[in-house]
Amino acid sequence: MRDFAAARRAMVDGQVRTSDVTNLALIAAMLEIPRERFVPEPMAPLAYLDRDLPLAGAGAGAARWLMKPMVLARLIQAADPGPQDRVLAVACGTGYAAAMLGRLAGRVVALEEDAGLAEKARSNLSGVGAGNVSVVTGPLDRGWPASGPYDVVLIDGGVETVPQALIDGMAPGGRLVCVVNAGPTGKGMYFQSVNGETGGRPLFDATLPVLPGFKNAPAFVF
Repeated sequence: MRDFAAARRAMVDGQVRTSDVTNLALIAAMLEIPRERFVPEPMAPLAYLDRDLPLAGAGAGAARWLMKPMVLARLIQAADPGPQDRVLAVACGTGYAAAMLGRLAGRVVALEEDAGLAEKARSNLSGVGAGNVSVVTGPLDRGWPASGPYDVVLIDGGVETVPQALIDGMAPGGRLVCVVNAGPTGKGMYFQSVNGETGGRPLFDATLPVLPGFKNAPAFVF
């Protein structure tokens, strides 16, 4: 049987700490939460590799993945969720990122539009004792304004554009983190709302499959 606890330690030591992730609470969460629980069972032996893993049950043609540990850790560290913060995890998939956020923030709303993935997320989050995380179902690009505004928004997948609804759902001083793709390249990005204006800056190089509903509108070609 695979020693998943040892695999978690190797993941943290070999992928996370070496990528300038120093938040001790975040590192503790990554050491404790069983990532293998959040992937399809046949892929459990691959759960701690430095790669994005496809999630089952996402619907025909939808690009849904569990992002690699280093990318997720750096995004969460940049957002710096605290115990008083309300967090929105967009495209929560099977719930791994939401579980991580639940260890750091006061309250997490995990938004998923695929009913099958949402049900898996609920089961997984219950199984790891994430009682402060609520899974809701709805269109990803519309956010979940009923429980906002949010101090932190994490988009758990690649985007070409950040929908205005997610920006509008940020509290004053709120932070939004995601991976923005531009052709074959991309960047982990940090956005913050200050005095009614939202500005962004790149954090690191990264690419992820683009989530449904987060592509740029196609340009006309003459």
